[in-house]
Amino acid sequence: RLLPLLLLLLGPALGPALGQGLGQTRFICTSVPLDGDVCAASALGTGSAEELKGTVLQLRETVLQQKETIMNQKETIRELTAKLGRCESQSVLEPPGEGKGRKGFSKNTMGDLSRPAAAETLSQLGQTLQSLKTRLENLEQFSRMNSSSQTNNLKDILQNKIDDLEKQVLSRVNSLEEGKLNPRNESEERGKIESTLTSLHQRISDLEKGQKDNRPPDRFQLTFPLRTNYMYAKVKKSLPEMYAFSICMWIKSSASPGMGTPFSYAVPGQANELVLIEWGNNPMEILINDKVAKLPFTINDGKWHHICVTWTTRDGVWEAYQDGTQTGNGENLAPYHPIKPQGVLVLGQEQDTLGGGFDATQAFVGELAHFNVWDRKLSPGEVYGLATCSSKALAGNVIAWAETNIDIYGGATKWTFEACRQLN
Repeated sequence: RLLPLLLLLLGPALGPALGQGLGQTRFICTSVPLDGDVCAASALGTGSAEELKGTVLQLRETVLQQKETIMNQKETIRELTAKLGRCESQSVLEPPGEGKGRKGFSKNTMGDLSRPAAAETLSQLGQTLQSLKTRLENLEQFSRMNSSSQTNNLKDILQNKIDDLEKQVLSRVNSLEEGKLNPRNESEERGKIESTLTSLHQRISDLEKGQKDNRPPDRFQLTFPLRTNYMYAKVKKSLPEMYAFSICMWIKSSASPGMGTPFSYAVPGQANELVLIEWGNNPMEILINDKVAKLPFTINDGKWHHICVTWTTRDGVWEAYQDGTQTGNGENLAPYHPIKPQGVLVLGQEQDTLGGGFDATQAFVGELAHFNVWDRKLSPGEVYGLATCSSKALAGNVIAWAETNIDIYGGATKWTFEACRQLN
């Protein structure tokens, strides 16, 4: 009587567990006389009623433990599935076939950053903010000397703006780590921060300019401290149609590999109309209408160097000068192709589209000054005069180096140019 009763009570619990281990199972009940021996009549054949009861209770405990384990595993699976779903919904995948720029680099423009690149950009923004804070601290001494309330108010406003930007950057870092930002919100927030950064930089530059009123308009340099896709300067004038040119500048960089792109000129339909670039482990190159000549420059030693490139469309003849001495020449560089007008001239970035499409891997890192453009070929004597900071040196008749001719963006900075003072 005991066995059928226990089987009846435990059947619902034992059925699934025993069925999993033994396959299809049947229970056979045998009638036992009132005075008969239950153990002897049982199909199990051996053991006392107490032993059988203990076995059944042990089996029941095992089943309950297995049931609890299964429930825990199901809960873990649900949690992992939910996390996987969130990761899949927040991942940013670049469409196939897009994002490849010239020279095989993967583009990294402000609108299509992957998450690792976004985190890197945030780090660069943080470094830029630190640079601006340093500049603001340098202004404190000037503020103490000038007791005007207007100057002090400006300093306080700028400091508050920097503090707000730092909070925004920190918030974005936390959001990235927690996976809260979607691509659209991330792009919008990045745009807001970079716009505010440019505005903030301009206000600090204007405040600094109050200390530099006596500086000649051409005695300044541009500094690009980071390899980014948002720091650059833009020349306000475009180039005219040119059948010859001379482009000269002072340049200083220790970036490796490759200092990047000191300047690029793009026109509608041709992003590489005129470009100077040193990318990867390649030598510096001049590109005209996508045609390339390698230039024998050795200048990424962290020292100031003066470089010039001259070119004429007739036979595509070119010459390269470093520190006043001709170091190379050649021909057949885009012969009989005039430089087209109505383009965009950018310092510090390589353009993949007209005025944009910047790639951080091709950005210039270093300092640049006295960028001048002529629509003719300079003589060796004129180049030497520029390289030795002669007082009779000419300014470019197409583009002359002057603060009023340059707009700067993204945190690139202007400082007083020191190279010629060191030479003199």
